[in-house]
Amino acid sequence: MSFLVKIWFLSLSLFNIVLCAKPFPICFGIPESKIVATVPKKTRAFAKLIPGNTATYIYDDERSYYQGYQESYYGFTWKKGGWDCMRHYEILASGCIPYFPDLKLSNLKTMFRLPRELITEAMRLKGVSHGQIDFTKFDQRKYHELAKKLLDYTRKYLTTRSIAQYVLDTMNYSGKGKVLFLGENIILADYMKNTVLIGLKEILQDKVIDFPREDHIYTDYPGDTKALYGKGFSYAKTVYDFPVDRTNLEERIKNKEFELIIYGYVHRGRAFYDAVLQHYPAEKIAYLCGEDAHKCDCAHLINLFLREYEAFRV
Repeated sequence: MSFLVKIWFLSLSLFNIVLCAKPFPICFGIPESKIVATVPKKTRAFAKLIPGNTATYIYDDERSYYQGYQESYYGFTWKKGGWDCMRHYEILASGCIPYFPDLKLSNLKTMFRLPRELITEAMRLKGVSHGQIDFTKFDQRKYHELAKKLLDYTRKYLTTRSIAQYVLDTMNYSGKGKVLFLGENIILADYMKNTVLIGLKEILQDKVIDFPREDHIYTDYPGDTKALYGKGFSYAKTVYDFPVDRTNLEERIKNKEFELIIYGYVHRGRAFYDAVLQHYPAEKIAYLCGEDAHKCDCAHLINLFLREYEAFRV
């Protein structure tokens, strides 16, 4: 086979890879430590917090924030910058049920693990309307049955651990090698980056090397969490940082020390990218896109995990 023919076949193969590349859906997760053991006693029909209404953002600490949902039957939530939102999972983790009136409008691959049918059934219980409950018609038994199913589902499928395991399984990770997680500290509260990294640390501990170090997720974070985005609720000071070596990474990449490399914030930075592309096959590199609604210009990448699936255009 001539050199030109070989080049033509290689170009055709690369073209087919790019053409056939489709992102994997991904959603946020909630740390297991935030999930209540049982459905709490309810004293309020709807939680006070209304997304977008800053006058209702009354909570200064995480405990009271979660308590507001725990004591409520329902919590309002809907699309803001994007469909996927940490608030959905905070409501579910509290043993509360999301009241999500525009849920049916979202792409099914966005929030792909959200239990839509159970949430919709709970919103349609007799006596429930936008912001109030007529308790003369409301079926308490059925509500608690659905709330328990949703809580169990959250614990099984919507945790940081389960989302990180989904990424590892999708990437055919063996469970033995080191994982290099490359991010950027430009924005401290990228929930997608935090979700996956927290879950990876929960599963793999010191086998995960994050660079730069994501200081705010670790229990030894010395800063004021209230100064973080969203006051650090649900992600700050969550996991223990097992001692890891973050030095000489470019040389270690060239020596193929890592089994898997994950770019935690694909639009904001790709550290050591030339070395990674030179020394690792495409199937060993993953990319996370946690941006709000947008047309994703990274959708052609193999192994892109995309939060807002509306951003994918063939």
